[in-house]
Amino acid sequence: MLKFPAESMRHTIFIRLIVTYLAIILPILLLGLYLYNWSYKNASQDLSRAAVSQLSYYLEDLNREIEWMEIQQYDLVQDTELNKLAVTWAYMDDIERREALNYVTERLTSLKSSSAYISDIYVHIRTINRTISAVHAVDAFDREKFDVFWPVRSKQNGRLIHWNHALQLSVSQPSSRKGEPPLFIVQIELDNEKLKESLTQLNSYDGSGSLLLSETSGYALGSGRTAQQLIPGYFEALREGRFEKTWVIDGDRYHVDRIKSDALGLAVAAYLPEAAVKRPLSKFVIWAWLFAAASFLAILIYAYSTYKFVQKPLLILVRSFKKMESGSLDTRIATERKDEFGFLYLRFNQMLTRLKTLIDQDYKQKLMMQRAELKQLQSQINPHFLYNSFFILNSLAKTGDVERIELFSNMLGEYFRFITRNGDDDVRLAEETRHSRMYTEIQKMRFSRRIQVQFDELPNELEDIRVPRLILQPIIENAYEHCLEKQTEEGQLRVSFDRRDTEIRITVEDNGGVLSEEAIQQLGSRLEQHTEPSEITGMMNIHRRIRLIYGEGSGLFLSRSELNGLKVEIRIKLTGGEAVVPAFNC
Repeated sequence: MLKFPAESMRHTIFIRLIVTYLAIILPILLLGLYLYNWSYKNASQDLSRAAVSQLSYYLEDLNREIEWMEIQQYDLVQDTELNKLAVTWAYMDDIERREALNYVTERLTSLKSSSAYISDIYVHIRTINRTISAVHAVDAFDREKFDVFWPVRSKQNGRLIHWNHALQLSVSQPSSRKGEPPLFIVQIELDNEKLKESLTQLNSYDGSGSLLLSETSGYALGSGRTAQQLIPGYFEALREGRFEKTWVIDGDRYHVDRIKSDALGLAVAAYLPEAAVKRPLSKFVIWAWLFAAASFLAILIYAYSTYKFVQKPLLILVRSFKKMESGSLDTRIATERKDEFGFLYLRFNQMLTRLKTLIDQDYKQKLMMQRAELKQLQSQINPHFLYNSFFILNSLAKTGDVERIELFSNMLGEYFRFITRNGDDDVRLAEETRHSRMYTEIQKMRFSRRIQVQFDELPNELEDIRVPRLILQPIIENAYEHCLEKQTEEGQLRVSFDRRDTEIRITVEDNGGVLSEEAIQQLGSRLEQHTEPSEITGMMNIHRRIRLIYGEGSGLFLSRSELNGLKVEIRIKLTGGEAVVPAFNC
C-alpha cells in the first residue's frame, strides 16, 4: 500500500484537487439550501399574512355581533312592559302579571334566536324576586348572578365579562332611589360551543387550529387537536413577556399568528404545523436530496479517479525520488503506462541509470584518491617523533630504568603496528581511541612536567561504532607539533566525547593561543575550499574521508577553545539514527 509523503496532507495535489472540486460544488449546494430556506420563509410569510387577515376578519365579525347584542340588550332595558313589570308588580292582578311575564319571556326567546352565539338571556328582577330566561322561562330570583353582575356592570361599562367559564354581557336598570340596587339586570351568556364552532372555520389545514382568549381574565377556547396543549403555553409566554411565532409541542413545530381586539378585550390566535408550511416544498426537498446524493456520488467518483489516475502514480514517483535521495539507485519504476506518467517513469529510470554511472565514476575516483592519501598518511612517520622516541629510549637506557624501557618500547611497538598495518579502512571507535591515548602516553614521557593531558573515557555505547582509521591521533599529533611543543608555559590538552541524537562529537582542544580568530576562520575555510597547504594536509585528508562517507554535516569543525587555543570537533552524523555507523568497505 502506498503511503503519503512525510509532508502535510494539505500540501498534496490529491487534497488540493478534492478541495477545488468541493469549492465548485459546495456553493451550488449552499445556493440550493438558501433557495429552500428562502422559499420556506416566503411561504411562512404568505401564510402568516393570510392567517392575520382571516383572524382580523373573524374579530371584526365577532365585534359586530357583540355590538348588536349590546344594542338589543340596551333596548330591552328600555322596554316599557319590562319596566312596568319591575315597578308596578305589587299593583298588578294575576292576569296582568302572567301576561307581563309571558311578554318578557317571548321577548327574550326572540332575542336569543337572533344570534347563534347566545346561549341564554337572563333578566334578574329584584323588585318581583324573579329571574326570567329564554331557556328556563320564569324561575326564582338568582341572587348569586345578580350580586356578581351588578357591581361589575357598573364598572365595566357593558363589555364582555368572564364568569362561570363563559363570556357574559350585562346591563342594569338603576333604581329611582339613590344607593339602592338596580331594579333589574339583563345578562346575556355567550355559547362556548358556538364560539368553538366559529373558530373551526379558521382551520384551513390538517393539524391546524385556533384559539379565542381573554388575556386579562384567563378565558380561553380552542379548536384543533393540540389546542388544549397550546393554551397553558400561551398564557405562560404572556406572563414572561415573550411571544414567539414558532412553538414546539410534543416534538412538533407550529407556526403561530395572533391578533388582538382592544374593543372586545379578546385575542384570537391561529396555529399551523410547520409540516403544512413545508408541504408545498416537498418536491423541492426530494429534488434537493437527489441533487445532494448525486453531488456526493460525483465527489466519490472524482476522488477515486483522481487518486487512481493522478495521486497514486504521483506517489510512486515521489517514493522513488525519496529512495533515490536516501542513496538507493537500483530501484526502477516498472510500468506499462502510455500516458504522461509513463513518460515520466521512463525518464526517471533513464536518469537513475545515468546518475548511477556518474556517481560510480566520481565516487570511485574520490575513493581511490582518499585511499591513496590514507596510505600516504600511514606511510609518513614523523621523523621528529621517531627521533624523539629513540632519544627517550637512550635516556632510559642510560638510567637503567628497565621497566620504563619495556613499557615505552611496547607502547611504541603498538603505535607503529596500528599506523602501518594494512587491513580494513574502518575500525571500532574503541581501537581508534586506544591508539590515540597511547600516543599521548608516549608524549607524556617527554612532556610530563610541561604538558597536562585530560583524556576522557570513551562512553560504553560508543565503543562498537565503526569509524575511519586514523581520524583522531593525527589531530592530537598536530596539536603537539604546532602548538604544545613550542610553548614556554605549561600546555594543556583535552580530549572529550559527546553523543547526541543523531551525531557523535569528538573534541580535541589545547591552550596554545598562537592562532588568532582570523587565522582559525581561514583554516576552516581552507577545509571547505579543499585547498591543501602543507600544514593542514593531514586534517584535510581526515575531513574529506569523513565527509565522503557520512555526508553533509560531518567532518572537522574548527573554533576557539575554552582553553584559549584551537578547538577541533570531529562530527559524525549517524545515518537514519542507528546506534552504529555502517562500516565503509571498499
